[in-house]
This record gives sequence, C-alpha cells and structure tokens, in this order.
Amino acid sequence: MKIAVIRPLLVLTCGLCAAASLPAQTPPASQPDATQAPAAPPQLQQRQPDGAQSPQQSGDQGQFTIPVLVNEVYLEFAVTDKHGHFIRDLQQNQFALLDDHKAPAQVFSFTQQTNLPLRVGILIDTSTSIRQRFQFEQQAANAFLLEIVRPQSDKAFIEGFDVTPDYKQDWTNNIDALSAGIQGLRSGGGTALYDAVYSACRDKLLTSRGAEPVRKAIVLVSDGDDNQSHAYLEDAIKECQRAETIIYAISTNVSPSRDRGDDILDKMAIATGGKAFFPTRIEDMPNSFEEIQEELRSQYALVYKPADFAANGAFRQIYLYCLDRRYTVRVREGYFAPKG
Repeated sequence: MKIAVIRPLLVLTCGLCAAASLPAQTPPASQPDATQAPAAPPQLQQRQPDGAQSPQQSGDQGQFTIPVLVNEVYLEFAVTDKHGHFIRDLQQNQFALLDDHKAPAQVFSFTQQTNLPLRVGILIDTSTSIRQRFQFEQQAANAFLLEIVRPQSDKAFIEGFDVTPDYKQDWTNNIDALSAGIQGLRSGGGTALYDAVYSACRDKLLTSRGAEPVRKAIVLVSDGDDNQSHAYLEDAIKECQRAETIIYAISTNVSPSRDRGDDILDKMAIATGGKAFFPTRIEDMPNSFEEIQEELRSQYALVYKPADFAANGAFRQIYLYCLDRRYTVRVREGYFAPKG
C-alpha cells in the first residue's frame, strides 16, 4: 500500500462535514479521561502493510477512483528532554503507542519529517485588553513569518479576532501579502477566542489537504480571556482535533502571576499536542516564536493502522511515550474516527 496515495484521506476526514455556523452555547459532551496512563504497551514494531488495490478509471476521461483504507492515522509528535531541548534521531523501537487502549495493528512508517510542508494560521487577539502591546505583537508575528514560510512549499493565513473573526489574508505563500495582512489588523472590542479558533479550524484547516501530507498548526497570540464566544472551549479543542491541527499559544499576559487565561491557553495547546509559552516580558515574545519555528522543523511522524477500529465517530485516545524516560513526548490527546 503506498502511503503517499492514502495519506490525504486519513482518519479525520469526517471533519469536512462540519456545520456552517459556530456551535450554540450548549453544555459540551464529555471527552474520555486521558489522565490515567495505561499499562506499558509493547514497543512499536513495523509490519508490512496490506497490498493496495489498483486505481480504477471512472467514466470521466482521465479521472480515477482510488480505493483506499481510511482507518490509518497520521500522527506527528515532538520529543524533548527535561530542559525542553528537542531530541532528534530516535528510532521507532524506542517508542510505545496505545490507540484506544490497544497497540496498533500495523505500523506503516516512522520518520522524522523535518521538511514537511507547513500550513500555519496566525491568530492574533485584537481585543481592547491587549491594545498596549498590539504593535509589538504585530512586529514579532511578521518576523516569524519571514523566517518560517518557505514560498516553494509552505502557506499561511492571517486572522485577527475581537468579538468576531477577521480574516485579513487567506492562504498564500506571498510574504508581502501576509505582512500586509498583519499590519492591517486593528485593535478594539471584546474577545471571542473560542469562536476564532473554531472558525479557523472549520473554515481553513479542515480543508487544507493536498496531494501530500502537510503539517498544520495554529500560532495563537492572546491573553486567553474569552468573554464573547458562542462556542465553548471544548468545541474549539475538538474542532482542532478534527482538523489534525496543533496549537502553539503565546500568552500576552506579562504580569508576575498566571491567571485563568493562561490556563486556557495551556489546555488548548496540550490537548492538540502543542505548547503554550508565557513570556515574562513583552520583549521576550520573539523568543517564543523562535521556539515554535524550531519545533515545527523538529517533529517525528508515524503512520499506523489502529486495532479494532470502528467507523463510529467516537473519540479515540492516544497514549504515546518514549521508552527512555529521560525524554517527554508531546502529542495530541486523540482523534475522532470517521462515521461509517
């Protein structure tokens, strides 16, 4: 089975059917508890994949229908030591994985995908609460894009938000257009953080699939306070999981103590396999952008077939760790199976 053919049709394709409007404020359904670590699974062993079926030509000239399995998971993760330094060059047999409390049925590939094309959404809080720091945030985000976006393979979009999402620049690899989008943001109004993240995943990142796999991420610059959203925090997190998107959050709260907004940013990042950064000075924000840039180029990729897979739309919990306990694996909490 050729992974290059089937990867675009991986597990989270069900998210493409997301509703056209933000969810109403109704109590969210509970998600499986990921706090209890299960017993250690066996180390990952790669097996030969099943044979792929041949393409079949359809009635339209030049159009082909490719029968593929959709019960394969494309998983990205980062490995760090206790100091937060990235660990590279680890081998597949140094990791153990459980999907829905079971070892995978097959492992198709294990690679360090440092050059995978990027699809990055830059989400900047433009509400009144961050007005004094807004210009510096724009400058730091612009410098990040100049460094991270490779015009030949990467794309990004720009979204500001206060009470509503404000898309200043759609997907593009044009650095000048992205810079103009950032400079075009204006501060003022309340904060609908959850709506902004939900909208970005639903409208941009769920549909950013091409012929090859891409690494999808949101870089979120905000104080984490939300007072206007129709969506709940859980809604935003689940939509990110459906879109296979990692959140990297940079807090604009530079007070000596953390507040509720910082905890919100941390929760969103952890649930999606990302990281939240808490600069103690606004001048330190560029350092956070640099760490995000390094991580996006320092991740592993694993493609596997889950055991006892059922296309029932349920959330499947992921538990992945390195057998060398000096290292920490940062990975998303799980994914939603497609509905049959």
